[in-house]
Amino acid sequence: MRNFDLTPLYRATVGFDQIADMMDRALASDVSPNTYPPYNIEKTADDAYCISIAVAGFSDADLSVEVKEGALIVAAKKAEDGSERTYLHRGIATRAFERRFQLADHVRVTGAAHADGMLHIELTREVPEALKPRRIEIASTGAREADVVEAKAVN
Repeated sequence: MRNFDLTPLYRATVGFDQIADMMDRALASDVSPNTYPPYNIEKTADDAYCISIAVAGFSDADLSVEVKEGALIVAAKKAEDGSERTYLHRGIATRAFERRFQLADHVRVTGAAHADGMLHIELTREVPEALKPRRIEIASTGAREADVVEAKAVN
């Protein structure tokens, strides 16, 4: 795989550092992809999304969901169980994890619910009024001609 150096992008642009940082993270080849816990990202409406994470074995108290510096951070740490159990087979992973999702501008977390071993996080894109498209009225040319004052000849 090729490595891309984005340093020239930092030198030649102002204000695009978030895009360059995101590309750096996406193109990082030294980090193996983290597949635990499995998750889905679905688009539920034009400006609404839902992230569903499989968190079997974790209680509400074990889970943490927070938004920090434009990133959604979901973490879990299983509380220590005082009982000593002997497993013949242990296939349910309850190891601690931290999963980060980089949020786009104006995307806000609106809620989270934990049911049936799934953590569902609702997100909404809320574009400010100043950034929404708006219609500009076009003045008719007849109104412009009425404002013109006729010049009088001086002789």
